[in-house]
Order: sequence, then structure tokens, then C-alpha cells
Amino acid sequence: MNATLLGLHHVTAMTADAQANIDFYTGTLGLRLVKLTVNFDDPTTYHLYYGDASGQPGSIMTFFVWPGANRGRHGTGQTIATAFAIPAASLDFWKARLKERGVAITSEEDRFGERLLIVSDPDGLVVELVGSTRRDPRTPWNRAGIPVEHANRGFHGVTLSEEGYELTAELLTKTMGFAMVSDAADRFRYAPTHLPDSGVPTFVDLICQPGAPRSTMGVGTVHHIAFRTPDDAQQRGCLEMIRKLRLNLSPVMDRKYFHSIYYREPGGVLFEIATDPPGFTVDEPIDKLGSGLYLPARLEPYRKELEAVLPKVKLPELS
Repeated sequence: MNATLLGLHHVTAMTADAQANIDFYTGTLGLRLVKLTVNFDDPTTYHLYYGDASGQPGSIMTFFVWPGANRGRHGTGQTIATAFAIPAASLDFWKARLKERGVAITSEEDRFGERLLIVSDPDGLVVELVGSTRRDPRTPWNRAGIPVEHANRGFHGVTLSEEGYELTAELLTKTMGFAMVSDAADRFRYAPTHLPDSGVPTFVDLICQPGAPRSTMGVGTVHHIAFRTPDDAQQRGCLEMIRKLRLNLSPVMDRKYFHSIYYREPGGVLFEIATDPPGFTVDEPIDKLGSGLYLPARLEPYRKELEAVLPKVKLPELS
């Protein structure tokens, strides 16, 4: 395609408990809370954003907070695992940290030459910590008692469960600018052919699971995954290319921190293409990211009403 995609921008999932979610992703995994805001389509609920030290695309894990919502079911047509990169030499550090914080390691395995730890977050979302063997120049958030040499670097990739992978693979390679880089048994790995400024690719793994149950959406599942594009012009190029495929495609939506378009890939996973700018410093300086509730301008007149219905949360210290 003429437009450029640089790998993953963010992953958005669903949680029932804002405080437990904050405690796990900042306190255990060591990510930075880069934005506490609301779901723009349902402003009586939170939207939480986590990332690296500066909230760079490619590190952003986000959550819709829906207390009391039904739990989802993991299965085909869904992103079933989100992987973060840690230094390969830090696996023992992370084993000890997870044990200390009462997080069970459900599996430890080798995948394409790298060792990884598999855990679940408080809602049952599958999270992988991959001991990456690649040089990783990304700047991690080195708080929560994690020395910088062991810190979480950001996304390594995602795993999509598909009833059949071929049509999704065709979309990735012929339209979205990815190429297959590894395969083993029923797992096929794709990487962007254009790299971000960090030079570190984020992978999309497809698992072919024709006998698995169909997924259902709910708490503990991924709502959508977003891919990076450098600017609005590149996004328009993406929009025109995808429109020709006759996929259900949204118009461009202003999400304040990025601009978005959405469509479903052939297996049913909701894809988004998000612009790198404006970024998370558009409404607060970098040293204050995640320090308070931020609202889009149209909702500022309702701040007091929203703060009255949103659950109180304890935010992580910035220093």
C-alpha cells in the first residue's frame, strides 16, 4: 500500500475494576499511567491509558472500565494475548517480581528463539512477557521499584486466534504492509515492512484454530488493536486502500490524542489505524502525564457531574 503502517499503536481491552487494573499495569508490570480520561462514547466510565516514559505509540495499553459487565470468552475472531518486551537477561527478575506480587505464571515456553512468561491480569486477560533478544532503544518507565535494566520496554506483539488464517494474512501482507517472518505449527508471525523511529518491530501472530469456540466480547478480553501511521495524510491513504476492499470502514474519528479509523479483518478482529500525533502531551506536560482526570473540551462543562459518578481511584506516584 502507498500509506505507511509502523506496527502496533495501542491495544484496547476491557476491565471491571479500575483500581485493580491500575495496580497491576503500573504496580506489577511497571508501565506508566499516561492518561486518566473517560470513554468518549460512554463518559460515565473511565478510559485508562498505560505506556512507556513518554507515552509513545507502540507501548500503549488501554482499558475501557465497565464495572458489572459480563466476562468475555476467549476464542476465535479475537486477540487472545498481548505481549510486552523485557530484556532476555531479566527473566529471573520478573519471575521473582511476579511471585512477590502474587501473580501466578501459568506457562513458560520458548517461541521463535525467545523465552516468555505467560500470566493473566486481574480480569483474566492473557499477558505475555517476552525475553527479547533484540536491541531495544525504547525508553521505559523505571518506577514501581523496577531498575531500568529490567524494565518493560513496550509491546512485543499480539496473538490473534483465527478459524482460518489465510484471508487475514492476505490483508496484512497485500494491504497493510506486513510480511511473514516466522512460522511454526499453527502459528504464523508477521512484522511491518516499515519500522518506527525506535527500529523495533511489533509483531502480529496468527494462530489457526478451526476447532476452538467462537469468542464473545466482555471483561477480560481485547476490544480492538490499533496500528500506527505517521500522520493524517498517511491515514487517508490507508482509508482509501481499505475502502476498496469493501470492508465495513468507519469515518475518521478524533480521539483527541490520535485520529482513528476502524474496520474488521476477515476473521472478525476489530482493527484500528491511529495516527502518531497529536500524542498524550496535547493537554498536559510530560512530567504530569497521568496525574489527574482529563476530559475533552465538550465534556468539561460536566466535570463535576462525571467526577461524582466515576469511582475514586488512587493514582501511582510520579516520583
